[in-house]
Amino acid sequence: MKIGFIGLGNMARAMIGGMITKQIASKEDIAGADKMQAAAEDVKKQWGIKTCTDNAQVAGDADVLVLAVKPQFLSQAISEMKDAVKENTLIISIAAGKKIQEIEELFGKEIKLVRCMPNTPALVGAGCSGLCRNGNVSDEEMKQCMTIMESFGIAQEVPENLMDAVTGVSGSSPAFVFLFMEAMADGAVAAGMPRSQAYTFAAQAVMGSAKLMLESGKHPGELKDMVCSPGGTTIEGVRVLEENAFRGIVADAVLAAVDKSKNM
Repeated sequence: MKIGFIGLGNMARAMIGGMITKQIASKEDIAGADKMQAAAEDVKKQWGIKTCTDNAQVAGDADVLVLAVKPQFLSQAISEMKDAVKENTLIISIAAGKKIQEIEELFGKEIKLVRCMPNTPALVGAGCSGLCRNGNVSDEEMKQCMTIMESFGIAQEVPENLMDAVTGVSGSSPAFVFLFMEAMADGAVAAGMPRSQAYTFAAQAVMGSAKLMLESGKHPGELKDMVCSPGGTTIEGVRVLEENAFRGIVADAVLAAVDKSKNM
């Protein structure tokens, strides 16, 4: 199975690294194209795959083709290589906000298409991806796609009308979490802790809390209550967050990302 990448940015590199590390594909079976010669050379050096600057060359050889360009460049990329794509090639798009129908229209022919929304923690093998497919993709082909996406994290199939919600709750949200960690570290620094140490404590607290929730299966409210002793330090902090509409602001941020995704 030959796997091709159109675009070799951070997310493509995470996917390539995951597949090679998990031995889902060998470096000899992966190729990538990027208009930036430096990016192509960098990925070739990092992972040992074949790279070039010709989208059509990579597309023509691929059994699975990953469209990993930014949304604003998707139309141009497809126009350059759509005629080279083989009839049975499975196409995976990770372009945020670009719906299945839009991509089908850009190709102007019947294609097998899976739309995906991964997130940046994929760079450390801890990604979360939502996927949906068009009617031409078989269950076996979808399983193949899931295997690729699970090489760098978890993946779940969702109906396309939830893909914008996936963008808000996992695609964009790492930025919200980073802001939260930075703010927590600022508080610790204000209390006298060195900056680098404050970042370590904040990051580990977030990672450990997420791990506890996923592995315990408990409701986040229940886990919150476990930390909040009567009259203790934690409930005092929670009170301040609630006074300042913390949950409402976070929900609004997710919805703002969802709305942006719908209108891209």
